[in-house]
This record gives sequence, C-alpha cells and structure tokens, in this order.
Amino acid sequence: MTDPTLRRRVVVAGAGGRDFHDFATVLRDDPAVEVVAFTAAQIPGIDHRTFPAALAGPRYPDGIPVLPEADLAALVARHGVDEVILSYSDLPHVEVMHRASIALAAGASFRLLAPQRSFLSLDRPVVAVTATRTGAGKSQTSRRIGRLLLDAGLRVALVRHPMPYGDLTAMAVQRFATLDELDAAAPTIEEREEYEEPIRQGFVVHTGVDYAAVGRAAAAEADVVVWDGGNNDTPFFTPALWITVLDALRPDHGLGYHPGEVNLRRADVVVVNKLDSAPAGALEAALAGIETVNPRATVVLADSPVTLDPGPTLAGRRVLVVEDGPSLTHGGMPFGAGTVAARAAGATELLDPRPYAAGSIAQVYAAHLHLGPVLPAMGYGAEQVEDLAATIAAAAPDVVVTGTPIGLEHVLARAGGQLGVPVRRARYELRERQHPDLRDVLAPYLAGWGARA
Repeated sequence: MTDPTLRRRVVVAGAGGRDFHDFATVLRDDPAVEVVAFTAAQIPGIDHRTFPAALAGPRYPDGIPVLPEADLAALVARHGVDEVILSYSDLPHVEVMHRASIALAAGASFRLLAPQRSFLSLDRPVVAVTATRTGAGKSQTSRRIGRLLLDAGLRVALVRHPMPYGDLTAMAVQRFATLDELDAAAPTIEEREEYEEPIRQGFVVHTGVDYAAVGRAAAAEADVVVWDGGNNDTPFFTPALWITVLDALRPDHGLGYHPGEVNLRRADVVVVNKLDSAPAGALEAALAGIETVNPRATVVLADSPVTLDPGPTLAGRRVLVVEDGPSLTHGGMPFGAGTVAARAAGATELLDPRPYAAGSIAQVYAAHLHLGPVLPAMGYGAEQVEDLAATIAAAAPDVVVTGTPIGLEHVLARAGGQLGVPVRRARYELRERQHPDLRDVLAPYLAGWGARA
C-alpha cells in the first residue's frame, strides 16, 4: 500500500466532462495519486458541487469537491498540490499556457494526458468524429456517417461526449431512443442541441458520466459505434476510423486550439466543412494547414447548406435570431446558421437583443464581447431558460429565426413560457462536394464490420 504522505496530490482542471473521464480511466485507481479537487470552467453552474462517492470509488468515500477554476492558485497552495492536469477543450494554445503558468507559479507541475491514456476499448468498431473547433459541424457529420452505416445494413449506436450538468449519479449511463425519453430527463438546452435532432432522425443516443458502462451499453445493441465528440475534444474510445471536421470559416484555427490540433494531426480523414459559406482563399488555407501537419489524411470537401422552414416573410420585419449557444460562446463564433438563413430569406436588419438581455443572458454578453446581434440559446438551468424567455419577450420580435437544432418553442413551453410569435427554424446537413466522399471513406471497412453485400 502506498504511503499516503508520498501520494502525488492532483487537481484536475475541467469543464464537467473530459475531466471526469480522465479521472475514471487514469487517476481513480492509481494508489500513487490523490485527487484533491476538480476545477470547473466554461459552463455556468457546474462548480460548488461534489463529484459523488458512487462514481469516485472506495478511495474517495466523501466524493471530490468541484470548485471554480478561478480558485486554482489558492487550491494549489492550500492543499500542497503537486500537479495540475488540464482536462477540457476548446482553448487557444496561449490560454493553455496561461493555465500552466498559474499552476507553475503556485508551485505545481502542469500536465496534459495523451489521448490514448484514456481510450476505452469496445468489442465493436468505433468511428470517431472530432473537430478543430466547437461548431465546425461534428453532429451533422456524425448523422451522415450514421445514415450511411444504416443504409449498409448495420446497426448503429451514437455515443455522445458527456454533458453531465445535473445529478451525476443519476446521469451515469443514459440512453435516449425517443423525444419523450429525452423530455423525461429534463435536459439542459445544450444537451437538447446535441441529442434532439439525431433522435428525431431515428438514432439511439448513448451518453452519461461512466463511459466504460456507456460504451458497453452502446456496443450491446450495435454493429458500429459512432463517437460524436464534444467541442474539439479527442475521442474516449479507441477509433477504428478517426474523422476530424475542420471549419472553413476558421481554417487557421486547426493549428491554434487545444486539443483541436491533436485531432487534426491524428485524423485518418479530414472533412473541410462549410465551403459554401466560406470566403475566398479559405479552402487553400485549410488544405495548406492539413498538408503541414497531416499529409497522409484523406480530405473530404463538404458544404453545409442551410434551409429555412416555411413561415412568414422576413423582409421588413423585426427578426430575432437565436443561435446555438456553445458555438457562439466558447466556440467564438459571432453568428451561426440562423443568421445565414435569415439573411438569405430577406431579413435586412436583425434585431439586436443585447439591450433587452435579462439576468444571466446579460452576463453571457458581458463575458463574450465578440457576439453580434444574435441571441445564444443559453439554458443550463430553469432560471437561465426563464432569462432566455424574458429576453425574447422584451425584444418583441415579429419573427424568431432559430439556428439552434432544437424546438425552442417546445423548450420554453415546458418551462411554462410561450414565444407568442412565429418561429422559422434553420436546418443544415452535411453535403459532400465530390469524391472522395464519406461513402468512399467507409467503403473499405464495411465488409469487415458485417455490412450486407
């Protein structure tokens, strides 16, 4: 038994997802390590709670505190921390080093775990879909791959990166096959943005906190598991095929963000997405970056055409655009698909919601000064959903255009509110431009995975 006084005292810096997975796969059962705390960033309201003993294991009978990342230096000093491990994603490289400097200055070493350290092995092949940045188009790529696999006669399970913002023990293993099952789980808006559309299209979504158990559950009902990554994080499972989506609207970000650059370097296939809305020179910049770090990768060129559901004209109307929250906040995008669709449908001037922002929504704008005249669909709890509804009501639009992949009216109705104005929803799916396409990419694997002849 390791002498407790010789254990390496560790803080895991995270954002309520990758951090828990790294703990479970690398740190939990290591007798030479004592995790004294997690820290939390990026997502509101996920700090000042406890990672439960039921998931932490017998070495942590009281669980592990989750504290604000702003307290990191004080935590290192207070607990004599030996090492800080960074375990979350979508950070500019310079921000990674700022966090390293905080740890080093406080007296702790700083470490990043190699992706394979936390890979879990399944007895089914895994197609992993990752990205260089949040909002690049992972989910539409995952859905396209899933559809191609289904068309080949294979059973598919979609495993989503964790978003455990509620009761962690209750959320340890989740499976959603219907929208009613999703409603019953009372998900946050961010969870809905990732789960609702694939469920609507007939996929079964698996997610949770304990990914060893999540993976077993998915593999038990599938021939192939599709990993639908979060942000620009690396996969949790050993991939048979690793696909990385690069956003042509941000081609230089592939080499500027952690761990998106890891995904770009490790990918078997790079999908250059959103070429239909990218500026001149974007494709050349994207291809140059791929050639620099991963010339062996197969490159698939793709568009992300946006269609708008029928509804009242937008010309001359007070149009409020509600966009996908994570893509706008830590994804750094000033606008999204809703704005593109609204402009294409004749909206000449978009209503600026910032003067009407209520409560926590006003705090989002204060923290993300790059945002344009769009409303991020924030809703990490009932209070924030109420603030979102209050912001829309105060702005008093004639029409709402939603670029978020959820039924916003349904979410607000479940929270006791009504939009009271017509909604036109923007939808987008991946469309490859030429060969090689994703069908070509999958073809060499299908027979070995049990596809019908």
